[in-house]
Amino acid sequence: MSRRIRLILSYDGTEFSGWQVQPGLPTIQSHLEEIFLAIERKRVHVAGSGRTDAGVHALAQVAAVTLDNPIPVRNLKKAVNRLLPAGIRVMRAEEVPAEFHPRFDALEKTYEYRIWRGETVSPFDARYLHHHPFPMSDEKFIAAAPLLVGEHDFAAFAAADDADYPGRSKVRKIFASEARRDGDLLIYRVTGGGFLKHMVRNIVGTLLEAGKGNVDAERMRWLLSAPPGVRATPTAPAKGLFLVEVKYQY
Repeated sequence: MSRRIRLILSYDGTEFSGWQVQPGLPTIQSHLEEIFLAIERKRVHVAGSGRTDAGVHALAQVAAVTLDNPIPVRNLKKAVNRLLPAGIRVMRAEEVPAEFHPRFDALEKTYEYRIWRGETVSPFDARYLHHHPFPMSDEKFIAAAPLLVGEHDFAAFAAADDADYPGRSKVRKIFASEARRDGDLLIYRVTGGGFLKHMVRNIVGTLLEAGKGNVDAERMRWLLSAPPGVRATPTAPAKGLFLVEVKYQY
């Protein structure tokens, strides 16, 4: 009898080419599907809540797989973790209704971006932070963050995506957007109903420009309704970005 299993995953994205399977490249999805191939003795699809880019990390990525193997969920978690690379771990596994889909059933997602403002960053932290020791007003960065809240057309903040098609909407709703300084760490956190490719990293790039005085409130509002072809600013590096949480009704 088939079972739908939800997995909560943490991973260090540094050594991986993102979530989605790509021929010849190490990805989170490909490692999981190879392990479940061995368990099921047939290929199964592991669906994720979203496609994190190469180098992006996750504290709680959500995935789901349908299995025929009767192995208890607790033992399944242990077995999968024994076979996964050290940079990926299943933190929790649970049975859910057969129709559950981690992407389409998601109510909201939260991402966090971490920027180190000090002169020197520890080698033990460097792969998880964007080191930006350059002159900038953190106050302006922080003040600009709430301007993203609401329903807007984020086309200017989106990278080209293979999933795009003519007329595809790039309107997204942001529920919360805030930044704070904690010592030498500048943290940006955003929660929304969904995100476009590179959207959060492009938002951070724009907030950095706001901190430098190059983007004011009027410019930010214009970018959120800009005509086709307009692009915001350089994309912030992947290594500072974490998928923090995905919320569901159940």
